[in-house]
Amino acid sequence: MVADVKVYTVNGAVAGSSSSLPDWLTQKRASAKGKGKRAVREHVEGTIELIQGFEFPEASNRIKTTRDGHHAIATGTYKPQMRVWDLDQLSLKFERHSDAENVDFVMLSDDWTKSIHLQTDRTIELHTQGGFHYRTRIPRFGRSLAYHFPSCDAYFSASGNEVYRLNLDQGRFMTPLTLEDDVGFEIDGVNTIDINPAHQLLAFGVDGNGTVQFWDPRSRSSVGTLRLPKSRLMQMGAEVDMGLSVTAISSRADGLSYAVGTSTGHTLLYDIRATRPFATKDQGYGLPIKNVIWIEGGSRMTGDGMVISADKKVIKIWDRNSPGSNFASITPAQDLNHLHHVPGSGLLLTANEGIQMATYYIPQLGPAPRWASFLENITEEMEDQTVRSVYEDYKFVERTELKTLGLDHLVGTPTLKPYMHGYFLSLKLYDAARLIANPFAYAEHREKMVQEKMEKLAETRIRSKKEVGVKVNKALAEKILREEEKEKKREERRRLRKAEKEVADADMVVDEEPVGEDEEAGKTNILNDPRFSAVFENPEFAVDEESREYALMNPSAAAQKRNGIRGKTAVEDEEEESDKMSSDGLGESEIESENDDSDDGGSDSSDAGELNKFDPRARPGQKNARAQEAYTRTREQNRVAGFNFVPMRVDGANNMRGSDKNATFGQRRESKGSATRREQPSYSAADGGMELSWVPSSSEPKDADDMLVPGGGPPKNKGKGRRPGVESFGAGMEKGGEESSLRMSDSDRKGRTQRRKGIRSGSKNVFRKIDG
Repeated sequence: MVADVKVYTVNGAVAGSSSSLPDWLTQKRASAKGKGKRAVREHVEGTIELIQGFEFPEASNRIKTTRDGHHAIATGTYKPQMRVWDLDQLSLKFERHSDAENVDFVMLSDDWTKSIHLQTDRTIELHTQGGFHYRTRIPRFGRSLAYHFPSCDAYFSASGNEVYRLNLDQGRFMTPLTLEDDVGFEIDGVNTIDINPAHQLLAFGVDGNGTVQFWDPRSRSSVGTLRLPKSRLMQMGAEVDMGLSVTAISSRADGLSYAVGTSTGHTLLYDIRATRPFATKDQGYGLPIKNVIWIEGGSRMTGDGMVISADKKVIKIWDRNSPGSNFASITPAQDLNHLHHVPGSGLLLTANEGIQMATYYIPQLGPAPRWASFLENITEEMEDQTVRSVYEDYKFVERTELKTLGLDHLVGTPTLKPYMHGYFLSLKLYDAARLIANPFAYAEHREKMVQEKMEKLAETRIRSKKEVGVKVNKALAEKILREEEKEKKREERRRLRKAEKEVADADMVVDEEPVGEDEEAGKTNILNDPRFSAVFENPEFAVDEESREYALMNPSAAAQKRNGIRGKTAVEDEEEESDKMSSDGLGESEIESENDDSDDGGSDSSDAGELNKFDPRARPGQKNARAQEAYTRTREQNRVAGFNFVPMRVDGANNMRGSDKNATFGQRRESKGSATRREQPSYSAADGGMELSWVPSSSEPKDADDMLVPGGGPPKNKGKGRRPGVESFGAGMEKGGEESSLRMSDSDRKGRTQRRKGIRSGSKNVFRKIDG
């Protein structure tokens, strides 16, 4: 279906969603104040009526427009009558009653003045401008009527295999046409007659055997039989005795194309030169097709070759080349009896089982007719009609609510209108019953409205700081705030780490730009989102922690609350631990930053400060005034203190391994021990300076020469005060030479072999006694 196709209802009940609504909802009657006065009918729907008085007292049977396009003629009941509307004036012209209900009629002239009618009592009536003109009868009950203009013959199909001919020029019946089946099946009747406007070929839709017979009116003989694919159209499991019937036929003006509607709800398109259909359309309801119409001329978007097929439930407009999709689909409010398309326009007129007849306007199908050209300008106004509510004076209640109100004894009375799984009830009666069932309902509602208004006024007061008002679900609000605070901390750490990395890459020191309050205020969460404000303000949305559903979704919290213990869950412990790590400066971002720095080959993980961020010797061409000042100031301070930090140059392969920060502890210890046993290498600075390092000793030095040794070697008096069997290394650390009293026994070295007695167990938080 085309997505932008709009169907406007300009007469009758709105089609579409209101198709299942009963008449009592779409129409209501209000009695006048004075007694004895006739009831006044008020229409809820159809405030915009294209044609005034476009209705019948009970139902309508057929509707057509004259060939000159100035009048519309329809037949209906009750009482059986014919009505004529003047389309130029958009009003009813006159109505004319008859003795029997109308089956079909044909206009003999270009206007409304001459017509022929087929009645249900086998009567044929001829009407003129002055009224009823002549009446005659046919032997069997008629089903369809057609008029052949070249010969002035009127054809009447009936229940039987004969088609009666009445010549209006001679005023007498002619020899009827007798239809016979070649296979030998008995023909129960002829449902429809069609006369092709191009070559005047007669087509009869036969009832029972699923065939269409073609007759030549000049020779009054059959020229061919079209057999429909019965096996494909009949539903699985259907009775064979029912048969397949042709209920509608429409021939196209080109003289070659035919549209055939069946009793199974299918529409088949045939080329007269072939026996197989080139398109098949299924209505979907399995109901007999009422009308099949070819749309010729006046189309804007549809092009040429559109087809309208209608049963009593739905009207479908589709393209003959793509029958699988619909151009438009209309579901009338009442069962459909007949459909008429105004030639050269996008207007559809329907006769249906209801008081009002419907009129639909589809702008994409064609322009508005000349007598309704104003429809082009008011289609947008009519669009509001399709969304208008029809439940203004009614309240839908379920059976349980009906019992609560004490109105269940009204079931089966006209007061309650059954609909779906409940009933429609008058709104006034519903309000009265609810007030009786709960007299304090209005007082409670009024108190609630006053409280809400007072709270709204309180929010307008001036406050120093705007706070989020949380009345219910405070635990949920606190959880959201905690998560938001954690997210802010993570974002701040990411931002600082990113800024430090950018500064380190650029070797520049810049001021951090804190996040402004406007940026923080611009972020929305559930607490300040107006769509979820009712969750924290309306008591109806409060989480019931005593309910079974809450216990199933939060088993640990429910168990702790039931036992009176509110401990920390594993998730809360993990969150607290992560917060503690973040507060100590060892959070996730710091660890990641250390890993990033350690992976970088040009920086050391232990380096910090502005001197490492800016090194004039590493990049001679770069200048940074602030970093240069800090660098100079630090060098002056170190020079005054007697230290001169300069790059070192290492001599010797062993010392290279010892100075490697990736070397293991054993490698470093080995290099240290070997350095003490042989001559120490010289560590000389790039500019000729000497490195001085201080190594503590087990004995106090006598002078400064024992503390400061060139090249970072051992002190001069390393042999003094050394105990036998004791090896010194590192910053005052020794190995060997343990006292005998301090040596551990073999049992102590092996560890404990039995469980401790008289102390707390690690498995349970209780003291327990172990026998044995």
